[in-house]
Amino acid sequence: MQFDRGYLSPYFINKPETGSIELESPFILLADKKISNIREMLPVLEAVAKAGKPLLIIAEDVEGEALATLVVNTMRGIVKVAAVKAPGFGDRRKAMLQDIATLTGGTVISEEIGLELEKTTLEDLGQAKRIVINKDTTIIIDGVGDEAAIQGRVTQIRQQIEDA
Repeated sequence: MQFDRGYLSPYFINKPETGSIELESPFILLADKKISNIREMLPVLEAVAKAGKPLLIIAEDVEGEALATLVVNTMRGIVKVAAVKAPGFGDRRKAMLQDIATLTGGTVISEEIGLELEKTTLEDLGQAKRIVINKDTTIIIDGVGDEAAIQGRVTQIRQQIEDA
Protein backbone atom coordinates (compact mmCIF):
# COMPACT_ATOMS: atom_id res chain seq x y z
CA MET A 1 0.00 0.00 0.00
CA GLN A 2 1.30 3.45 -0.86
CA PHE A 3 0.05 6.88 0.12
CA ASP A 4 1.19 10.41 -0.64
CA ARG A 5 2.64 11.53 2.68
CA GLY A 6 6.37 11.64 3.40
CA TYR A 7 8.43 11.87 6.58
CA LEU A 8 7.81 14.73 9.03
CA SER A 9 11.51 15.27 9.68
CA PRO A 10 14.59 14.60 7.54
CA TYR A 11 16.38 13.63 10.77
CA PHE A 12 14.55 10.28 10.64
CA ILE A 13 16.38 9.33 7.40
CA ASN A 14 18.44 6.16 7.84
CA LYS A 15 19.36 5.64 4.16
CA PRO A 16 21.16 8.89 3.24
CA GLU A 17 22.21 7.54 -0.18
CA THR A 18 18.54 7.41 -1.23
CA GLY A 19 17.22 10.10 1.14
CA SER A 20 14.73 7.63 2.55
CA ILE A 21 13.76 5.80 5.70
CA GLU A 22 13.59 2.00 5.68
CA LEU A 23 12.05 0.17 8.62
CA GLU A 24 12.28 -3.63 8.83
CA SER A 25 9.45 -5.46 10.69
CA PRO A 26 8.18 -2.26 12.33
CA PHE A 27 5.29 -1.67 14.65
CA ILE A 28 2.80 0.91 13.32
CA LEU A 29 0.96 3.33 15.58
CA LEU A 30 -2.20 4.78 13.98
CA ALA A 31 -3.61 7.84 15.74
CA ASP A 32 -6.58 9.94 14.69
CA LYS A 33 -5.24 13.05 16.45
CA LYS A 34 -2.38 15.53 16.63
CA ILE A 35 0.43 14.39 18.90
CA SER A 36 2.34 17.22 20.56
CA ASN A 37 2.84 15.90 24.10
CA ILE A 38 5.45 13.13 24.37
CA ARG A 39 4.17 12.04 27.80
CA GLU A 40 1.06 10.47 26.30
CA MET A 41 3.30 8.35 24.05
CA LEU A 42 5.83 7.19 26.66
CA PRO A 43 4.18 3.85 27.57
CA VAL A 44 3.97 2.67 23.96
CA LEU A 45 7.47 4.01 23.12
CA GLU A 46 8.95 2.13 26.07
CA ALA A 47 7.17 -1.08 25.03
CA VAL A 48 8.42 -0.74 21.44
CA ALA A 49 11.98 -0.03 22.62
CA LYS A 50 11.84 -3.11 24.88
CA ALA A 51 10.65 -5.21 21.92
CA GLY A 52 13.66 -3.95 19.94
CA LYS A 53 11.66 -3.08 16.81
CA PRO A 54 11.28 0.19 14.90
CA LEU A 55 8.07 2.24 15.05
CA LEU A 56 6.19 4.16 12.39
CA ILE A 57 3.74 6.75 13.71
CA ILE A 58 0.91 7.69 11.36
CA ALA A 59 -1.10 10.52 12.92
CA GLU A 60 -3.01 13.66 11.99
CA ASP A 61 0.26 15.40 12.91
CA VAL A 62 3.26 15.02 15.20
CA GLU A 63 4.60 18.37 16.31
CA GLY A 64 6.44 20.40 18.93
CA GLU A 65 7.95 18.60 21.90
CA ALA A 66 6.77 15.18 20.71
CA LEU A 67 8.47 15.46 17.31
CA ALA A 68 11.65 16.91 18.83
CA THR A 69 11.89 14.10 21.40
CA LEU A 70 11.33 11.42 18.76
CA VAL A 71 14.08 12.94 16.58
CA VAL A 72 16.55 13.07 19.49
CA ASN A 73 15.80 9.49 20.55
CA THR A 74 16.19 8.28 16.95
CA MET A 75 19.49 10.14 16.46
CA ARG A 76 20.84 8.73 19.75
CA GLY A 77 19.81 5.22 18.71
CA ILE A 78 17.51 4.75 21.72
CA VAL A 79 14.56 3.80 19.54
CA LYS A 80 14.19 3.79 15.76
CA VAL A 81 11.13 5.91 14.92
CA ALA A 82 9.66 7.64 11.89
CA ALA A 83 6.53 9.78 11.73
CA VAL A 84 4.24 10.69 8.83
CA LYS A 85 0.98 12.59 8.58
CA ALA A 86 -2.09 10.47 7.98
CA PRO A 87 -3.32 10.65 4.38
CA GLY A 88 -6.52 12.48 3.48
CA PHE A 89 -8.70 14.92 5.44
CA GLY A 90 -11.78 14.62 7.66
CA ASP A 91 -13.89 11.51 7.11
CA ARG A 92 -11.59 10.41 4.29
CA ARG A 93 -8.63 10.43 6.71
CA LYS A 94 -10.57 8.26 9.17
CA ALA A 95 -11.38 5.79 6.39
CA MET A 96 -7.77 5.69 5.18
CA LEU A 97 -6.47 5.14 8.72
CA GLN A 98 -8.95 2.26 9.01
CA ASP A 99 -7.67 0.84 5.70
CA ILE A 100 -4.10 0.92 7.03
CA ALA A 101 -5.24 -0.64 10.34
CA THR A 102 -6.94 -3.49 8.47
CA LEU A 103 -3.89 -4.04 6.26
CA THR A 104 -1.47 -4.10 9.21
CA GLY A 105 -3.59 -5.78 11.88
CA GLY A 106 -3.61 -2.65 14.06
CA THR A 107 -6.19 -0.44 15.74
CA VAL A 108 -6.78 3.25 15.04
CA ILE A 109 -6.29 5.06 18.36
CA SER A 110 -9.18 7.51 18.45
CA GLU A 111 -10.67 9.29 21.44
CA GLU A 112 -14.00 9.28 19.53
CA ILE A 113 -14.26 5.56 20.27
CA GLY A 114 -12.70 5.75 23.75
CA LEU A 115 -9.11 4.77 22.93
CA GLU A 116 -6.36 6.90 24.44
CA LEU A 117 -2.72 7.11 23.42
CA GLU A 118 -1.59 6.72 27.05
CA LYS A 119 -3.27 3.30 27.25
CA THR A 120 -1.99 1.97 23.91
CA THR A 121 -0.27 -1.43 24.05
CA LEU A 122 1.76 -3.44 21.53
CA GLU A 123 -1.43 -5.38 20.71
CA ASP A 124 -2.98 -2.15 19.36
CA LEU A 125 -0.11 -1.57 16.93
CA GLY A 126 -0.08 -2.74 13.36
CA GLN A 127 2.90 -4.52 11.82
CA ALA A 128 4.41 -4.93 8.40
CA LYS A 129 7.36 -6.73 6.87
CA ARG A 130 8.90 -3.48 5.66
CA ILE A 131 8.18 0.23 5.25
CA VAL A 132 9.90 2.71 2.92
CA ILE A 133 9.35 6.45 3.39
CA ASN A 134 10.76 9.29 1.31
CA LYS A 135 10.03 13.02 1.12
CA ASP A 136 6.64 12.54 -0.54
CA THR A 137 5.43 8.94 -0.14
CA THR A 138 5.08 6.10 2.34
CA ILE A 139 5.00 2.47 1.18
CA ILE A 140 3.81 -0.32 3.49
CA ILE A 141 4.99 -3.73 2.30
CA ASP A 142 3.33 -6.97 3.48
CA GLY A 143 1.12 -5.83 6.34
CA VAL A 144 0.28 -8.63 8.76
CA GLY A 145 -3.48 -7.98 8.74
CA ASP A 146 -5.95 -10.87 8.70
CA GLU A 147 -6.73 -11.83 5.08
CA ALA A 148 -10.45 -12.25 5.81
CA ALA A 149 -10.59 -8.78 7.41
CA ILE A 150 -8.79 -7.28 4.40
CA GLN A 151 -11.23 -8.92 1.98
CA GLY A 152 -14.14 -7.75 4.15
CA ARG A 153 -12.85 -4.17 3.94
CA VAL A 154 -12.45 -4.46 0.14
CA THR A 155 -16.07 -5.68 -0.13
CA GLN A 156 -17.27 -2.82 2.11
CA ILE A 157 -15.45 -0.21 -0.03
CA ARG A 158 -16.83 -1.72 -3.27
CA GLN A 159 -20.34 -1.53 -1.82
CA GLN A 160 -19.83 2.13 -0.86
CA ILE A 161 -18.69 2.90 -4.42
CA GLU A 162 -21.74 1.17 -5.89
CA ASP A 163 -24.08 3.02 -3.50
CA ALA A 164 -22.54 6.41 -4.31
